[in-house]
Amino acid sequence: MTGREVPDEYLEGYAQILAEACVTGRRLTRDELESLRTRGERAAEAGLGLRALVRRHLSVTRESWPTLSVTETDRVLAVVEQAIDAFAEGHERAQRLAVRQEEGVRREFIDDLLYGRSDLGRLAERAERFGLLLSRAHAVAVAQGSKPVEDMHPATRQVESAVISRFGERRILLTTKDGRLVCIAPGEQDEVLAFFAKQAHAATDGGQVAIGRPHPGAGGVVHSYEEALNALDLADRLHIEEPVLRAADLLVYPVLTRDRQAMADLVRNTLGPLQSARGGARPLVDTLTAYFDSGCVAAEAARRLSLSVRAFTYRLERIHKLTGANPADSVHRYTLQTAVIGARLLGWPDNDV
Repeated sequence: MTGREVPDEYLEGYAQILAEACVTGRRLTRDELESLRTRGERAAEAGLGLRALVRRHLSVTRESWPTLSVTETDRVLAVVEQAIDAFAEGHERAQRLAVRQEEGVRREFIDDLLYGRSDLGRLAERAERFGLLLSRAHAVAVAQGSKPVEDMHPATRQVESAVISRFGERRILLTTKDGRLVCIAPGEQDEVLAFFAKQAHAATDGGQVAIGRPHPGAGGVVHSYEEALNALDLADRLHIEEPVLRAADLLVYPVLTRDRQAMADLVRNTLGPLQSARGGARPLVDTLTAYFDSGCVAAEAARRLSLSVRAFTYRLERIHKLTGANPADSVHRYTLQTAVIGARLLGWPDNDV
């Protein structure tokens, strides 16, 4: 926008204020300054850019210069500086207010979207304003680092810049929620979420990222978001250290814990006898965990626990004797492994089940 396109109403009285102040050498009065601030606010609300407005003020100053009755340029420039500063202050004040209002609207929408608290029809209408078409399936990725992040955090800005530079808008929504980075993308655009995961992992200094499955509609966003959060929770409880988790790969765990009482019974009945061992059940549960995590290769499991193969084999024999289940037997192995997974999910033996 050029200076000529700025309406005269936003410079009303400026030339007169300039002339009077230069004649007397006084500073602008409080009322004059507030009037300039008010006009600056109105100009911002009208969508006029600050550069064009400043240019127009300088143009009026140049046009008025020959009519001013003083020869001291310092006095003229001091008045111009004071006037433009007040005008710019009002303009910036209006801009900050608009940004805060927009941020408030955006945050309210994100809360409603991720928690499913609003009327779905109304939510779909609001979503279009932020680039989402909720008639399509969407998937949600959530990144969690060692420290919480917010919208203006450097990590958030870094990831957002990288994703937008790579994919443009593409109906992607990047935000933060409860100290985590969140990316919502159309379900068929898995490459967007994979790229987000890579960038978020790096920006959060090795944080973990979980990707929910695509689901249709506004409720689908909530479902995918909850899947991603549950995947992060599972990773924490099971000590899964993979940088990127996919809810689709972890579906067995919700199935195992759907009947919590049945799982607790399995843990108590299968692993309960280990509590009678010297040192308690924990070392032997860790032994089974390492054994199953290493593909039932005793040498690798022993290395992970910093044990000799002989010491590790002795522990397996001790487990067999106490529980009656042989970890090397394919039938017993499944029962033991399921019980160990249940123990990790339920926090046993540190917590009673």
